[in-house]
Amino acid sequence: MKRRSFLAGAAAALARPAIAANGGSGAKTLIFVPQTNLTSLDPVWTTATATRNFALMVYEGLYGRDQQFVPRPLMVEGHVIEDDGKRWTMKLREGLLWHDGTKVLARDCVASLQRWMKRDATAPIVMDHVDAFEATDDRTIVWRLRRPFPLLAHFLSKVQPQPVMMPERLAATDPYKQMTEIVGSGPLKFLPNEYVSGIHAGFARFDGYVPRQEPPSYNAGGHKVNVDRVEWRVIPDVATAAAALTAGEVDWLELPQPDLIPMLSKTNGVITGLLDIYGTVSILRPNHLTTPTNNAALRRAMLAAIDQKEVMLAAMGEVPDTWKAPMGFIVPGMPSATEAGMDNVRKRKTFDQLKRMVEQSGYAGERLVYMHPTDQLIYHAVSTVAVDAFRKIGINIDEQMTDWGTVIQRRTSKEPVDKGGWSMFPAGAPAPEFVDPMLSNPMRSNGAKAWFGWPDDPKLEAAYNAWLDAATDAERRKLEADYQLAAFDSVPVIPCGTYMPHAAWRSNLTGLVKGSAPVFWGVEKT
Repeated sequence: MKRRSFLAGAAAALARPAIAANGGSGAKTLIFVPQTNLTSLDPVWTTATATRNFALMVYEGLYGRDQQFVPRPLMVEGHVIEDDGKRWTMKLREGLLWHDGTKVLARDCVASLQRWMKRDATAPIVMDHVDAFEATDDRTIVWRLRRPFPLLAHFLSKVQPQPVMMPERLAATDPYKQMTEIVGSGPLKFLPNEYVSGIHAGFARFDGYVPRQEPPSYNAGGHKVNVDRVEWRVIPDVATAAAALTAGEVDWLELPQPDLIPMLSKTNGVITGLLDIYGTVSILRPNHLTTPTNNAALRRAMLAAIDQKEVMLAAMGEVPDTWKAPMGFIVPGMPSATEAGMDNVRKRKTFDQLKRMVEQSGYAGERLVYMHPTDQLIYHAVSTVAVDAFRKIGINIDEQMTDWGTVIQRRTSKEPVDKGGWSMFPAGAPAPEFVDPMLSNPMRSNGAKAWFGWPDDPKLEAAYNAWLDAATDAERRKLEADYQLAAFDSVPVIPCGTYMPHAAWRSNLTGLVKGSAPVFWGVEKT
């Protein structure tokens, strides 16, 4: 497919009537249009991007990431490392409160970490370094390690799934069940009475929050909120959302359609630009449990069929600096990026070669159920190109059009496709999770403990473990090559490139903080 013919004419659709303002507007209310509906409020239960962004507002972690991906103390004052690197002591900041007015205690944080670790695919390997961690008083958490692990703070600053802190009574919730009560300690308080899935979510500034004194840097530093309220308004129609922005009825679009950026950038009172300066890694996730995508040879053929540049052009258009391709399994330009195996994505194969790969895989025409979310722009574009490529090489695709919220719910199923299961879906992972092997949750291949799709590849896991235990950077560089070669053989995900979409906002918003997700501290509305 050349460019996005299925999105043509969207700019003309801006002539449609704009949505009516729905109250709450003004200098003290910031109205934000998220890229997709907020269907889950539990960032431990799901890795959905909208839930991650929601959690950054409401919850906090012990550490945050700055713009250079460096972990910085957030809820903790800092830490002390003793006993030759085998004992970490973390002290909570003074004055931390939950949104229900109770005091944040170290035992709350220990319980929260325990819940998160039951779901995070990286946690089992990291915890192999940990003998125990516990609250020794109301403000102190002590980690006792079996062997030194200098990357502990890096691990605790993950953003997807996030190690969010919550009261102990809520942390006792089964991590495989979604929480229904939302109590965090972040700078914004969720308003449950205003939440209507698919329409609206409301947040109020938490007056009991005491920001750190450092300047904000993505999810690190001082999280000072300068507005009274933030409202999320879900507007699935991209033309309607853009019209609402140009009319001043909303303040900020997280992900306007890329084809509309040139028009929006010329609109009086509107600014466009990169806020997500690192981007999102676009991936296709195969189900490694069910036929036919449990066939590694077929997954390799499907990877070879994807032209990453074509996918990124379809998703982002020709707006400069908004995508990078091709890529392997680490974000290009990062110290950990390696050339190992890159011919797998750089050298294009002919259709005859691709069809031969499919035939030699033993594929016998089994139905491949592809969940195609049509309500999220990037995933829709990626899916359209990918499905077309797979059909051309002879794969029997059952393309099931749906919404992203349904994908989030359905991808938990391990049933075969003839019993309502699935074979593949598109996803996006924050680029910080693909800067090196450590935090790349979709890459983990530890079977039942892995992310949805449940890859189980001891060779890839061994490469991951060896990298984690490497003593020097030089050793890590070699092991990163081994890791990527193992990934090209196993194909836990199919990489499609990295995209950095422009956001759009009203010119009376200032102080927007750049990073890898929209955040609402530092923003002022005049």
